[in-house]
Amino acid sequence: MESKSPTDTLVREAGNGVELHINVLPRSSRNAVAGFQDNCLKIKISKPPVDGQANAACCRLLSELFNIPASKITVVRGHASRRKTVKLEGLSLAAAQEVLKDYAQI
Repeated sequence: MESKSPTDTLVREAGNGVELHINVLPRSSRNAVAGFQDNCLKIKISKPPVDGQANAACCRLLSELFNIPASKITVVRGHASRRKTVKLEGLSLAAAQEVLKDYAQI
């Protein structure tokens, strides 16, 4: 029986890219990935959740993490929530899982 990785439940194929479930912690001391929490990638953002600042910071951090332009990342669910689903266009499921496996140990 094959054991499931944490990355199997938080990222899935969606059209021309993948959807990723994230849990955002705004007003943190720095922008960083902090591991996994409740089937989501936990992201710390220094910006407050005001006027979309935290969402924009999330997109910039994910852009750096997955090495894709920030314009290819959109929040599809949870705009005003800490729990969000973001779409990363042009990224394969295998490539996303490869990047995320490094954070499984955090």
